Amino acid sequence: MKRIAIDAMGGENAPKAIVDGVLKVRAELPQTQFILFGDKEQLRQVIPADEINDQLKIVPTIEVINDEDEPVKAMRTKKHSSMVEAANFVKEGKADALFSLGNTGALLACGIFIIGRIKGISRPGLMPTLPAQNTDKGFNIVDVGANAKTKPEYILQWAEMASFYAEKIRDVKNPRVALLNNGAESDKGDEIHQAAYELLQKSDLNFIGNIEGNEIMTGKADVVATDGFSGNIALKSVEGMSSVLLHSLKDSLLNNGLMTKIGALMIKNAVNDLKNKYDTAVHGGAVLLGVNSPVVKTHGRSNERPIYYTLKQIDKMLDEDLVGEVKATFAK
Repeated sequence: MKRIAIDAMGGENAPKAIVDGVLKVRAELPQTQFILFGDKEQLRQVIPADEINDQLKIVPTIEVINDEDEPVKAMRTKKHSSMVEAANFVKEGKADALFSLGNTGALLACGIFIIGRIKGISRPGLMPTLPAQNTDKGFNIVDVGANAKTKPEYILQWAEMASFYAEKIRDVKNPRVALLNNGAESDKGDEIHQAAYELLQKSDLNFIGNIEGNEIMTGKADVVATDGFSGNIALKSVEGMSSVLLHSLKDSLLNNGLMTKIGALMIKNAVNDLKNKYDTAVHGGAVLLGVNSPVVKTHGRSNERPIYYTLKQIDKMLDEDLVGEVKATFAK
């Protein structure tokens, strides 16, 4: 049986949203055990007594890492927190994957320092899957903030691991890999990006060259490799613009008179299709690539729906032994 260690106290809607997501998904994943770490009394209040069995277990913890905590310090001082206890379960082989909605920096620290880096990986990278215009499978972008400083060889390794993910988990054959840069020409960017371009070009990846920020959501590339600083800005820009556009569209359709409201009813299905296409929840959470077991982060404001999809994502990562394949490749 596959075992997922879940930080049930992380996120704004914990623990109820996390429990609801687990209860929603578990019937679809009968060979997966969900181990919830958190305050026993709070969890008992939101989990019906008859729902606790071999597939859903509670491990009581007495501390919580908050969003305002300094990540590494919190990992080291709050050893009995739900996140750290869950990470130790994975390290000790009592669970196969770690999932949290909590403090991103602390989760990265738990993944890197407790679960540990894969031998041969210089720096783990954080990778979400984002929606794209010309495909329902979206695209991966890595790194989006796990590393403030970058070397060309880091970018190559992130691209290689993300390519594995795209092929195994998103079912993309021979994923197209692009380097996020400030121009399409090979000599664009600073020394790091020029050197990364050369490494990617010489690799066995299906490298298609540089990609600019205005193209990343068009579906031109299946994997976008970048430094953590630029990746984080690109991610937040995409998330912010998507939210602004959806709210602006809703406001325009509902607050511009009767005729506009009638028109809104006529295009309701098309608007829903558009909303569903750019729904980030269906792609699951952001994966910390390069550590010894799957470590996945979902947005702290998530309700049960993205949690449901993220648990399915983790289950597939375990089925496909994604981490095992990365280990085997980099051991060479």
